[in-house]
Amino acid sequence: MRQSRQFLAMAVTLVLLLFLVVIYKRYDLFGEIPKDTIFTGQILVIGVFIGFSALNWRCPVCNKYLGPDINRRICKKCGARLREG
Repeated sequence: MRQSRQFLAMAVTLVLLLFLVVIYKRYDLFGEIPKDTIFTGQILVIGVFIGFSALNWRCPVCNKYLGPDINRRICKKCGARLREG
């Protein structure tokens, strides 16, 4: 379940960032949007993704961060086997 949420969060973040890049390049596409506002939005999207990952991507047994490996099968902190789901 955590892995599915993580993949979904990555996909949503990627789509939002690409959308903001298009708006940044064509800032008059949806009216006059200042480039600083678009840049701030990009930083906000990245920050929200990092915050979500810090809360979501944790071992269900010891609650420690699972690290950067999205296909992790064993918690490196407590050794718990992680179910595939």
